[in-house]
Amino acid sequence: MTVVLIGPPAAGKTRIGKRVARLLGVPFVDTDKLIVAAHGPIPEIFSSKGEPHFRSLERAEVVRALDTSAVVSFGGGAVLDPETQRDIAALPVVLLTVQPHAVESRLGNGKRPLVPDLASWIALYEKRRDLYERLADHVVDTSDRPTDQVAADLAGWVRSRTASQENAR
Repeated sequence: MTVVLIGPPAAGKTRIGKRVARLLGVPFVDTDKLIVAAHGPIPEIFSSKGEPHFRSLERAEVVRALDTSAVVSFGGGAVLDPETQRDIAALPVVLLTVQPHAVESRLGNGKRPLVPDLASWIALYEKRRDLYERLADHVVDTSDRPTDQVAADLAGWVRSRTASQENAR
């Protein structure tokens, strides 16, 4: 079973994904973490080699991550790639959303080169919102609920989806 978490930067994909994976008893894979481990900090990749180079690294890590049975967290822009969109079409895809009032405190760490402030985050999210919603099978807002509650609800959704697919066979 592979479950894909998508959404804008700072929606909680890594934080919630780790908990969901633990609840489901499967590994957790974060494509951004794979990129950092192999190539260094993402802001440095953006500044020294540009976004297109970063996106090619990201695509390679997405392919590798989807080859595992895991909860897979994508970086916010990974779904911009049409091949990635095709790759996840048959998988359960969860969109994690967050409202502007809740995201502002999550942006201050300097790790998100495309969204250094709330205004840029809002613009980026609005630009990608339709794509995120089109790709998602399930949407969960992470703004105001405790992380453990969001993770438990999401794990329950994955279990029920998996059970209904097995019953349909």
